[in-house]
Amino acid sequence: YAVEIARSADGENFEAILTITKEQMDAESLERPVLVDLPDGRWRLYLSCATYGTKHWRVEVMEAADPAAFDPATRRVVLPGDAATAVKDPVIMYRDGIWHLWASTHPLADPDQADQMVTEYATSPDGLDWTWHGVALGRRYGEWDSRGVRVSSVRFTAGGVVAFYDGRASATENYEERTGLAVGAGPAALSPVGRQPVAESGEGARGLRYVSIVDLGDGRERLYYELTRADGSHELCTELR
Repeated sequence: YAVEIARSADGENFEAILTITKEQMDAESLERPVLVDLPDGRWRLYLSCATYGTKHWRVEVMEAADPAAFDPATRRVVLPGDAATAVKDPVIMYRDGIWHLWASTHPLADPDQADQMVTEYATSPDGLDWTWHGVALGRRYGEWDSRGVRVSSVRFTAGGVVAFYDGRASATENYEERTGLAVGAGPAALSPVGRQPVAESGEGARGLRYVSIVDLGDGRERLYYELTRADGSHELCTELR
């Protein structure tokens, strides 16, 4: 019901610096945000916003000189979706002068099928006006990720692209997705690796999703992810690798 921005010196102990509510975004709900530091030193926040009374989602954006200074009054829609498609949960990277985006898209023609999702890929010269290039990662019928796939983090490598993604086999696994691995020669076409998830919780519904990777610049990375507990609640976890 709100997105909170927090600051940390060690990646484990955080101090809240700003809260943005769904009412400020004129949204029924808010989901996974993206915080990006811009080449000019400013910051940009992308927010997934649920349109009231519908299954539709859109992504809005705002900019500020500091992460504590975002003002929802300055927001603008950057990924509107349309009457047939909801768009949400983007992963955004700036690399070699090009902005890259992977976002989950959901069909809206049948409300009972709106939980289905694939990941589509887009590029932009400025991170605001996007050109779509089609589905980068699709569902695999009959597999553990047959109902939906959502890219959660991406790494460019010498041989191409590696991505973590969330997958589910049924509508009942909504909010309890598990994590898979996908690879590709480039960012526009990714293929799942193996026939099983690479990470899941050992408790409850086994959900482990929204894996994010933070490069610490010294050869180490910190992973963050949402994990399902034995009592059904979810918590944010981190690992240093």
